[in-house]
Amino acid sequence: MLYSIRIVVSLTGSTFIPWYFNNIIAVIPLTLGVVAAALTEIDTRLLYRLINLILTLLCFAIAIFSVQILFPYPLLFIIGLVTSTFLFTIVGALGQRYGVIAFGSLLIAAYTMLGQQMFNDLYTQPFYLLMGAIWYNLVSFIESLILPIRTTQESLSNTFARLADYLSAKATFFDPDETKGFKNQLLLLAQNNQCLIDALNQTKHSLFNRFKSYRGQSYIQNLLNYYFVAQDIHERVSASHVNYQTLSNQLKHSDILFRFAGILQQQAKACNQLANCIKYNQIYQHNSNFEKYFNHLEEAINHYHGNSHLKASLKLLIKNLQNIDLLLANINNEQQLSNQYMERQLIDDQLYSFKDAWHRIQQNLTIKSPLFRHAVRMSIVFLIGYCVIQLTNLPHGYWIILTSLFVCQPNYSTTKHRLKLRILGTIVGIILGIPLTYLLPNIEAQLILIIISGWLFFLFKNSQYAYATTFITLLVFFSFGLVGESSLSVALSRIIATIIGCMIAWLAINLIWPDWQFRQLSALIKRACDDDCHYLALIGTQYSFGKTNDVTYRDIRRRVHENNADLSSLISIMTKEPHVNQQIIDQAFRFITLNYTLISYISTLAAHRDKNLSQPILSFFDDTNLVIINMLQEKQKKAPQLTDLDTMIHRLNEQQTEGLTSYDLLVLQQLALILEILPEITHLATQLINKSA
Repeated sequence: MLYSIRIVVSLTGSTFIPWYFNNIIAVIPLTLGVVAAALTEIDTRLLYRLINLILTLLCFAIAIFSVQILFPYPLLFIIGLVTSTFLFTIVGALGQRYGVIAFGSLLIAAYTMLGQQMFNDLYTQPFYLLMGAIWYNLVSFIESLILPIRTTQESLSNTFARLADYLSAKATFFDPDETKGFKNQLLLLAQNNQCLIDALNQTKHSLFNRFKSYRGQSYIQNLLNYYFVAQDIHERVSASHVNYQTLSNQLKHSDILFRFAGILQQQAKACNQLANCIKYNQIYQHNSNFEKYFNHLEEAINHYHGNSHLKASLKLLIKNLQNIDLLLANINNEQQLSNQYMERQLIDDQLYSFKDAWHRIQQNLTIKSPLFRHAVRMSIVFLIGYCVIQLTNLPHGYWIILTSLFVCQPNYSTTKHRLKLRILGTIVGIILGIPLTYLLPNIEAQLILIIISGWLFFLFKNSQYAYATTFITLLVFFSFGLVGESSLSVALSRIIATIIGCMIAWLAINLIWPDWQFRQLSALIKRACDDDCHYLALIGTQYSFGKTNDVTYRDIRRRVHENNADLSSLISIMTKEPHVNQQIIDQAFRFITLNYTLISYISTLAAHRDKNLSQPILSFFDDTNLVIINMLQEKQKKAPQLTDLDTMIHRLNEQQTEGLTSYDLLVLQQLALILEILPEITHLATQLINKSA
């Protein structure tokens, strides 16, 4: 609602203010300036908003006046177009903030080309475009003064909503009727995990932007505590204390599984409730019935007289869920959470010097960099688009460049997807636009339609690209109708330019250094294996020297989950690429499943890393860690006995369990589960690395 109000106010100003002063022609550049500024906006604290505004306006001015000055000289214009496109694209190496501003600069340059015939001087169109951008940022700045941390609250609320989905997905593993190895449940859990990781990262960036300005404010401290709680709950829910198929088989005729699933569903409901409380500034009230749920579950387990090891694992699983409940129950206890999360540093990925910025750009000035290849590709796309415009003299031909800018993405799959939606959305927009211009011919009605179309475009731009394209087409349609252009001629130009722009983007992504995603598979698998090893090693260290939630530990915990989410996304894209061997895709899916299972086993060890182990088990844990890490990192050193997997399995089987604590038994169980899947996961990793290298 707040975002909608901001967009509607901005578009109302860019349309009705020029109408009031009887300057209708100014509506087009003012509105396009608002659109470019809104697409360039990044949520950050007030000081950075001012810095971003200055930087954005500077880049916009450079882009606009470059087009204005060089436009009458085609040869110089081509040189400037190719050079600026490459430079603005490669600036994305500096991070999201600069990448978004660079994209906005290319967009405002394309808008300047589109409006060249509307004004006879060098200054009027740039003035209106920049005023539109300033007007939007002024509206946004006023909103940020009134509600400075609103977007951070929304990000955190979304995190707990995604955490609720993750808990619900995990509850499906407690099914007594499952016979297919929980394959569908694991896929659903992985999908929800990917959404949760994205939400956690977005919240982290938003908190980091706020934390420096509001470090002493208690509400920012509370939001930071909530973020850490979400991370800890995620780790605990990721844990797998048992083999779920074994659990299903042995407890088929018991109500234990239903009680576990019920508690997880109730915790998911609690996370949803907490999400709403954060969003609406309400106090979260924890459900007092959880104590009853846990008591009934403990009674059910105590009446179970089957496998003693399974019974011990179930009790540890209850303890894990009780710890999640404790985190939720104490979410408003600022003192307790502050003591628990004394290490409050967030990972800082900001730039602090020109040397740092140059180093990042220099790293991408190589043909091996996907960003460099995309910068070259976009430069060629714009060059071809400009040549087509000059040769055909197509009215409003610069829609070709505009279309290519939005459609041509760094990878094949996303570009292909956008091509279809762009053409479809444009056609639907024109079908809707032509009758509307005849039904509502007066200027005031068309101004209202421009506002509604712009609002709907921003509402759908991140979720439904076809809808967004439809509404931006309508906005353009009504805008040019204000200056007396025929709706049919505008429609024809728009369709032809869209098709040509899409064809150029399609040829570019296929012929100019196509970034087939399978080529990145080997590097991502290596990174996943290395980070899994690091995660396990840190947990082993904390069993020896004590639990800590320092920044190093939180960083590697986040990375192991990000790696699996990235693998899932990568393989999803690979399935849509041509010439990809189906066997590779099948093996990659299997690797994701095994890697996620490995992470869940390691997370179980992490969930109990505050417990003391007996010295023999601790020593065995260290030895087994060496074997696991050596195998995952492909260190085939056969001289030390510790690198022999068979020897470690034999030692594990020979372990005496008498006199061991439940946590000693848990560690042995988790190590056994890891060793069980280790040969297959390392074999698959080796095969996939070799095939995709």
